[in-house]
Order: sequence, then C-alpha cells, then structure tokens
Amino acid sequence: MDNANEASSSLSFASSYLSNGSSYPNISACTSHEHVANLDNLSLSKLSGSLEKLLIDPEYDYSDVDIVVEDKPVGVHRCMLASRSQYFHELFKKGNDGSVKEGKPRYLMSDLVPHGIVGYEAFLVFLHYLYTGKLKASPPEVSTCVDETCVHDACRPAINYALELMYASATFQMKELVLLVQRRLLNFVEKALVEDVIPILMAAFHCQLDQLRSNCIQRLARSDLENTTLDRELPPEVFGEIKSLRRKDLTESTPDAMEVEPSSEKSIRRILKALDSDDIELMTLLLKESCVTLDDAYALHYACAYCDPKIVKEVLNLGFADINRTNPRGYTVLHVAARRKDPTILVALLTKGACVSNITSDGQTAVAICRRMTRPKDYNEQSVQGKKSNNDKLCVDLLEREMRRISMSVNATVSPELSADDLHMRLDYLENRVAFARLLFPAEAKVAMDNAEAESTLYANPSRGSSCHLREVDLNETPYMRNRKLQLRLQSLMKTVENGRRFFPHCSEVLDKFLDDDMPDIFFLEKGSEQEQRIKKQRFMELKEDVQKAFHKDMAENNGSGFSSSVSSSSSSSKKGGLSSQRARKK
Repeated sequence: MDNANEASSSLSFASSYLSNGSSYPNISACTSHEHVANLDNLSLSKLSGSLEKLLIDPEYDYSDVDIVVEDKPVGVHRCMLASRSQYFHELFKKGNDGSVKEGKPRYLMSDLVPHGIVGYEAFLVFLHYLYTGKLKASPPEVSTCVDETCVHDACRPAINYALELMYASATFQMKELVLLVQRRLLNFVEKALVEDVIPILMAAFHCQLDQLRSNCIQRLARSDLENTTLDRELPPEVFGEIKSLRRKDLTESTPDAMEVEPSSEKSIRRILKALDSDDIELMTLLLKESCVTLDDAYALHYACAYCDPKIVKEVLNLGFADINRTNPRGYTVLHVAARRKDPTILVALLTKGACVSNITSDGQTAVAICRRMTRPKDYNEQSVQGKKSNNDKLCVDLLEREMRRISMSVNATVSPELSADDLHMRLDYLENRVAFARLLFPAEAKVAMDNAEAESTLYANPSRGSSCHLREVDLNETPYMRNRKLQLRLQSLMKTVENGRRFFPHCSEVLDKFLDDDMPDIFFLEKGSEQEQRIKKQRFMELKEDVQKAFHKDMAENNGSGFSSSVSSSSSSSKKGGLSSQRARKK
C-alpha cells in the first residue's frame, strides 16, 4: 500500500481519542468530513489488503473452484466472484456438470471466453481487480516486446495484453474495468500499425463496444490496407462498413468515378481464392488465362500470410514470383512471414534467396518486426530437450542468425562414383544423424526436414538396425534405378543436415560430437561386460547433459558473439563427421 505509514498514523491518532473515552476535538464540519473520508479510505485499504491475501498467500488458500488458464489451474472463491460479477453468479448457480478435480468444480477459460483469448497473467490481474478494486501494473513479461528500441506504447504484445483484459472484463461483466481498458485501446488505435488495429476491431465487435468499433473502422477505412486482407480477416458486416466509407471518400474526391471493378481485380480475387483452397493447379490455370502475374496479385505475400507452409513452398517452386518484391505497403514476403512467425515458412524463403536486410517503408527489418511481435515470456521460455521449442524464440533466432551469417562451404555434392558400400555407409550415417536430431531437437529437425522436402517416414529410428532396409533388394528394380533412388535420398538427407548447420549451428555441433563419440547407436550401450556397459551409460548421460547445454545455448544466443566460432566449428566438424562416425560404427 502506497500510503501505509500515513494510514497507520491516522489510525493511531483516531484510536488514541477513542481509547481515552474522549470525543474528537472541536473542529469544523469540513475537517470532520475529511477525517471520516480518511477513515473510510483506510478501512477500504485494509480490506483490500486482506482480500489480496486470498490470491497471493498460499497460507490463505481456501479456494473452492478452479479455472484452468493456459493449462494452469487458478483457485478462486465462488462467493467473491459471484458477489462481484453477475456472470459468475449465474454460472455458479447453474452448477458444473463437467470436470471436477480434488473435490472442486473445474472450468476452462476457453469455454468461458469463446470469442477471444485470456492469458494466465491477464486473468490474475483481472482477479486482483475483482478482489481488491485496484488495477495492478501490466506485467512486462506479457505486455512488452523483446525489441530494445521499442517504447511499448503500441507494440503487438502491449495490444494483445489489453485485449485479454478486455475480453475478461466484458465477458465477466465488470463494466468499470471495461471502460478503463477501452480508454487504453482507443489510445492504441491511432498509434498502432494498421494491421494491429484489426484485432482491436474484432474485440470491439464481439464485446459490443460501439465507440471503439467506430474509431477502428475509421482508421482502417483511411488506411492503405488491401481489401483482400480486410475481407479475409473481418466479419462481412464490418468489412461492408469499411468498403462503404472508402466508396464514399472516393466519390467525394472524384465525383465522376464509376464503380466498375477492373477485370484484373476479378482475376486477382480468383487467384487468391484458389490459394485459399490449396489448389495450385487451379491458380496456375487462372494465371495462364489472364494477363495477371503472381507478382501483380501479390500471391506469394498472401500465401505467406494465410496459407499452409506446403502451399507457400509450392508457390515458391513455381519460380514465377519475385521473392524480394514489395507490396503497396512496402512489405516483402519475408516481412509478412515475420509477422506470422512460422519458422518453416521463414526457412523456405531464406533458402530461396529472400533478403533478410530489406527494410519496410517505416524502416523495420524482418527481425525487428518479429521481435516487436514477441513477448519476453515466450522469448525467454526455457526449452526442454526432446520437446517442441517455442516458435516465437525460434523465428527470432532464425532471422538473427541469417543477419549474421557468413559464407559457408557447401558439401552437398554427391559423387556418382561412390561405391555401393560407400553409399550405404554414408546413408547409414545421415539416417542416424537425422533420426537423433528428431529425438533431441524435434522442432529444429522438423524445420530443416520440411525445407529439404523430406518426409519424416524416410528416416529410421536411431538404432543399429536402421540401415537394414537400405540393403533390401527389389528384384523388379534395375541397378540404375535403385542407385538413382539412393542418390536422391542421399541428397535429401544432406540438404536436411545442411539446413541444420546453417540455421541451428550449436545443435549441429552437438550432433557431430554425439555421433563422433564411438557410440552412435542406442543398442551399443547394451554390448560388452557389465562394467563396460556402466561406463558407456555414464558417458551417454554426460553427452545428454552436453546436448541440453548446447540446446539452451542455441536458444539463448541473442547477439553475434560466438557465431563465427560456432560456424567454423560446425564447418570443420562437418568435414570429419562422416568418416569418424563410420569408424565408430565399425567398432
């Protein structure tokens, strides 16, 4: 409490008169009212502090209901929530026929708030307001971004946090908090990037906030955001209002303008609808039948924003689009993909030659865009070995590494003179390498494999028997066809490994060490005497610790320091990796 000492002295002052049986001194009515007001404030402050204990002090945990937010149960008190919110009064009066755990009813936040998202931190702040009547400061780990140059007055995490508070306040019918948060969102409308006004408008639409909705519509109508984007992301009635305003402005500026849609715009709309349907063949046919090109339709921009990563790669493989072309708003496809934060798309674009140093019309690079979309909570999340990494962190790291990347030697050429045994040994090594990567670094391995267009089913489990199927003979297959199939498989595996070396150097370095350590197979641990097995298992556990450290090092690398050394070490290890692992297999 900010005025705790002053409040305490006021309470002592009042008590001294009451304990002596005396009345207050003869003072004016105005002064008496001030004393009464101070005592009221003091009482409310003490009550607020007492109720706060129910939320923050485990010793006072007498909760009788759990509300699950982001897979975390939050204990609440039905009497408190029902007395403060009519929504909770009706909810608890109906009862809960669903989940009950440890004797307490359990509700899912996703069921309570169907139209929006309420995160764990935002819900705790909402509960604190509901219990104490005081609004806590915004938690920086979810209301700021990781861009050090940002003042956080309108970055996406700041907006998203305010939206979470709004969805909680509006759904749970806390009107005074709705008005407070609405003022904050109104301030964002003019400051934020126009793309970030869309989620604010959606909240205004679902929460029936007329003033906020009107301001958002006005901002979007004045903007240069394409109709295709607005049509894709907004309800039809809201998009209709924006189109009507734009039409009115056009008529006022050019009274003689006729509302005739150019044939090129019709063609573009059909092309984008084909992308929405994941129909590349139809899109290609439409391109041939019209004078519109992929660049005219900004089809690659659209695909990077809305389509499945496989569709993005198919559009890229057509070779018709300029990968560094900017749209009318000054964004390249890499800028659009940075907002989406899908590592598979980012790697596909970078591999095809997308320039990571290009800037938008307001001076933002792709990595700056990605950082301004990322919360510290997500960026600093501890990665767990063998579990999927956080996409936000992964995307920022990918773009930063590419900004720092130096030229690397490519050793992906496959010699046609490889003997059958050499080819099998090399395939055996790469199969096991990729399989171990999938076990230890699943998210990174998936990105590398997706970009190499390699199916995960190609790769066997990392065991000594993984290469057995490579030597199976199909009697209907000619030697040339079989050798060609193995060559193609080898190229796919090597491209996967190259992607790992380029985008995840520390992980690759650990894999090199892991496979060079005379025990590339899990079954190898079970061979030898008991003492030898014990030594091998001890070394295996040490290697697992090395893997964990390197994984955290990969995920925690923020600046260029150490990058060159990691590149050189991974490059040198790549030259010896195949031979040394083969030696290990022969033991």
